[in-house]
Amino acid sequence: MVSSRAMPASDAEPRDEPVDLSTPRALARAISVVERGGPAAEALMRRLGPRPLRAWTIGITGPPGSGKSTLVDRLIAVARSVDMTVGVVAVDPSSPFSGGAILGDRVRMVGHSRDSGVFIRSMAARDSLGGLASATRDVARLLDAYGFAVVLLETVGVGQSELDVVKVADTVAVIAVPGLGDAVQTLKAGILEVADLFVVNMADRPGSERTVAELLAMIQLGGERPDRWAPPIVETVATEGRGVEDLWAALERHRIHLESRGELEARRRRRIETEVLELVDRALRLGLRRLVEGGGEVARLLAEARDGRIDPHTTAAAIVAATKSPTPPPPPHCDGEGEQDPPGLPVSRAWGRGAGGGGFS
Repeated sequence: MVSSRAMPASDAEPRDEPVDLSTPRALARAISVVERGGPAAEALMRRLGPRPLRAWTIGITGPPGSGKSTLVDRLIAVARSVDMTVGVVAVDPSSPFSGGAILGDRVRMVGHSRDSGVFIRSMAARDSLGGLASATRDVARLLDAYGFAVVLLETVGVGQSELDVVKVADTVAVIAVPGLGDAVQTLKAGILEVADLFVVNMADRPGSERTVAELLAMIQLGGERPDRWAPPIVETVATEGRGVEDLWAALERHRIHLESRGELEARRRRRIETEVLELVDRALRLGLRRLVEGGGEVARLLAEARDGRIDPHTTAAAIVAATKSPTPPPPPHCDGEGEQDPPGLPVSRAWGRGAGGGGFS
């Protein structure tokens, strides 16, 4: 199943109704709501409720042109050969001018379009700089709730800012390619640190031995990791399927290692904590924007900072003091105008004074 276009969905579903994930089409509709964002997306994820994370989530990241989509296509085939269902989120880069995206990753995976055990969704990165679309985490959770055994996340590309995959995936595979220059420069330090294994794709090209040697040297310089896992290096030629079985075996070894040490559950707990804090941060930022737009003390302080009468640090401290709520905020709610506050913190009340105003889906 392959999905790349937003499917029509009702934004007015009752909040106490469970999320409909009974069919691939219903799943595609739920994903479309999440992609559009806003109050409807927040309401849907609240209705989904707390659920144990069961799917093995694998992140695939690497430089543009490193063969990520082809490798994901091959991994789907291996997973299906052992009777594991697979959900895929393939994130494509967006135009900085129009915001549009070609969503071409699905072209390389079209061979799975008639397989009811595979669901592929292409998404645009839009303004996200972390290698994943901002809605990817919620989409992965929907795929997990649907019941897929494996969720594959393909990022836009790789760079120092593109580390979001570690916030979603249990296992992260970083792809390097011979001929793109120094591998350690191509895969910046932050990416090297989040990798659970490395893949040297297009290993039939000249220079593959050097790329492997550079990665091995970098791994050795990094010393022992807290989880006591030594990231392996797997050589593949994805276009021919060479090395893909070895890659799958290495991914399986990492999953077993995490489970045996209790680290898999620990990673997931840390990710949930990070998600909650990020949602709270987003709610606070939204509340601050509302205060600025509504005028009052916060707007006055910002105006004085802009005019150079107060330094930024003093201004920030004054804004924090001005926006502290004397009492804990009430539970999430929907205000009188029907606009729903972000999860975790109903900003319209929390700011105290000044708060006026089977296919591809």
